[in-house]
Amino acid sequence: MLEDDPKLANEISQYFNSKGYECDTAFDGMLLLQKRKKSATDIYILDINVPLLNGLQVCRQIREEDKGTPILMLTAFGDVSDKVEALHLGADDYMVKPFHFDELFARVNALLRRSGRPQTEEEEIVTIDDLVVNSSQMMVTRAGKVIELTPKEFKLLELLAKAKGRPVSKQTISEQVWDINFDTGTNTIEVYINFLRNKVDKGHAVKLINTRPGFGYYLKANN
Repeated sequence: MLEDDPKLANEISQYFNSKGYECDTAFDGMLLLQKRKKSATDIYILDINVPLLNGLQVCRQIREEDKGTPILMLTAFGDVSDKVEALHLGADDYMVKPFHFDELFARVNALLRRSGRPQTEEEEIVTIDDLVVNSSQMMVTRAGKVIELTPKEFKLLELLAKAKGRPVSKQTISEQVWDINFDTGTNTIEVYINFLRNKVDKGHAVKLINTRPGFGYYLKANN
């Protein structure tokens, strides 16, 4: 993470550490570039207004050498021109300070999912009754038997599994599985829920995929 405010850098580091992540901090752009050569990095969080090399210069240099690792800009610069420049240089996401830690965490996880980078061990494997969803291996089993899913089916089931019994709205599903351009006026989500029910619940006395009218879908063992 590139952040020259010591208090904020410490708060962000402590927050991510509490979630099971290791967070290394650099207070200037040159130091971050030196550190990245010494250890593997799963995601970069870059402030723009920092000493020596600014965040945009760091973003450009990272992208010249590394096309895949996600970059999230976290900065007080909120002008559209700043956002456009950062995205043009290769940033994957852009957040403006002040921010909510929970939103930052959610965006980091979304970028890690899209890039295929590892998440915390706690989030890689989710178990509901006899269903096991392994994100790192992109594998699903029930009662010890592998369930073959398409990529979209897996993303949908993974999203429901990580909600840990809480209903997930159609809007959230459309944003995280089909991206924000998905047309919520279609019945695609219902169709994919039925696909999952046929593959996950069919033949099992305990049904796991449930609907809460008006709220969304959730995973929970219901006898």
